[in-house]
Amino acid sequence: MGDVPDAPPAPIRFGDTARSVAAAARRLGLAVPVFVSPPRLPRVARSLRRRADGTAVVAVRLGGRTAEAVAADLVDGVVVANRLTGDRADAARSTLLAAARDGGTAAAA
Repeated sequence: MGDVPDAPPAPIRFGDTARSVAAAARRLGLAVPVFVSPPRLPRVARSLRRRADGTAVVAVRLGGRTAEAVAADLVDGVVVANRLTGDRADAARSTLLAAARDGGTAAAA
């Protein structure tokens, strides 16, 4: 059996993806934000807020979006929450996206 060319992409498994991104962030020595869905604000795909204790909360909308877009928002949330820029942000983004792909986009068993 071969691949079905018109098959829809595998659904995102938000919890699995968030856990994979969080684990990779910890391995990089980064602070891990809280991941929630959906954002409080209507019509936004992603938001970030900081709690009084300094913890970042990344909220991501799932509905009507691809797994890749949701994963990218989780990753960008980690990058922004850690205030990464330049080469450090690029390196972290690459590692975190790989972790998201490996951990969160597998089809449900």
